[in-house]
Amino acid sequence: MSTDPQFSRKAADVVGLYLNPPEKPSVSARLGEPHHETTTLFAALNVASGLVHAGHYLRRRRREFLDFMNELISKYPDKELHVVLDNLNTHKPKEDRWLKAYPNVHLHFIPTHSSWLNQIECRFSILSRSTLQRASFTSVRMLVEAIEAFVASRNQKGAPFEWTKAEVHQQQIKRYYSDLSN
Repeated sequence: MSTDPQFSRKAADVVGLYLNPPEKPSVSARLGEPHHETTTLFAALNVASGLVHAGHYLRRRRREFLDFMNELISKYPDKELHVVLDNLNTHKPKEDRWLKAYPNVHLHFIPTHSSWLNQIECRFSILSRSTLQRASFTSVRMLVEAIEAFVASRNQKGAPFEWTKAEVHQQQIKRYYSDLSN
């Protein structure tokens, strides 16, 4: 359960994007967890199309996050981007010169301990259960290839999640992120 004192405001902001997406692209973005001998996965889900853009990095720092964001901006030049993020410190520096340089980028932060509100987490849950859970990879390259194959397969279908929950309460926690779109 989230202990975020701004839970209601943040949840309403994010759910509002899902229920009434702006005409401009909205994406849910997430940083993966770096581990020894693995990749850090950055991913963004276009909530209107269901398409995922993924990037693999050796480290999880502000530098890598901004590199990934620059890739997203290049995919949607001259468009407003609404980006749903968690509260990781690499997303929220004290002085954000990068964000000031990109006034068409709007960041929306989920409440703390509420990653289930970020739609990209649904895709990660599916990725984990369908591709990674019982797999054994002998190299990072094989892991990256498996993730990329999953993303490519899902992108061919290109189906967005249909967010149907108009109200979100702190005590409503689902077992799997992917259950949120059911």
